[in-house]
Amino acid sequence: MSLCHSSATPVDTKAKLSSADGDLLTDGGAQYRQLVGALQYLTFTRSDISYAVQQICMHMHAPRTSHFNALKRILRNIKGTLDYGLHLTKSPEHKLIAYTDADWAGCPNTRRSTSGYCVYLGDNLLSWSSKRQPTISRSSAEAEYRGVANVVSETCWIRNLLLELHVPTSIATLVYCDNVSAVYLSCNPVQHQRTKHIELDIHFVREHVTRGQVRVSHIPSLYQVADIFTKGLPLMLFTDFRNSLNIRPPTVSTAGGVLTDISSKLSPHHPYN
Repeated sequence: MSLCHSSATPVDTKAKLSSADGDLLTDGGAQYRQLVGALQYLTFTRSDISYAVQQICMHMHAPRTSHFNALKRILRNIKGTLDYGLHLTKSPEHKLIAYTDADWAGCPNTRRSTSGYCVYLGDNLLSWSSKRQPTISRSSAEAEYRGVANVVSETCWIRNLLLELHVPTSIATLVYCDNVSAVYLSCNPVQHQRTKHIELDIHFVREHVTRGQVRVSHIPSLYQVADIFTKGLPLMLFTDFRNSLNIRPPTVSTAGGVLTDISSKLSPHHPYN
């Protein structure tokens, strides 16, 4: 794959992979599982491929040719973005902001939903996840609300960690969700018959909203950064969201190319030119 053509995105915009697509791999999937394990480590600094890696991880027990083709697309995307990585910078803000999204009933085999979230501390991406939900959701609002509960749990842990580090935050964590019903459920104190089965998640989120630790707000899907963790996106939207995750090439080279990078900004008479 070192000489392959690069791919602009790690996953296409088609439906999710099925466990029955294609033929079983002849080697029993040994190479497939080895590559998937390596890609899982890469997601520590490449959050933009988290969803694509999550999709191929779901088929490690019986990988097929279609799954291996999806894996090779991720490798082609990495081939064209070898120098990309997560950037952390000094930020004047210390607010916790989270984005959460869910792709309702997206799994073609189990009809479970995929949840995704990302959490920022100021301008820096601090935590992210792309994961299939453990149970089936009977509506998109339920799937989205389970995603809200997951990210609220994550932000509570981060708030406690900041408290232990003696840099507590007194401002409520702002959680952005693009589902109006899920936003309404987070602040409406009235229980409904259709929401009794997710009552635990509802009470968990509302308790933190009441305490002033969390505020759930609506955001249009066009600005929902967490979409990159739940589905394949077209190139323009994927690129915008990847930039929002602070995944980009280094601004200054550290492998002997420093002078080359800055020479364009120097005057023609500078001794380095």
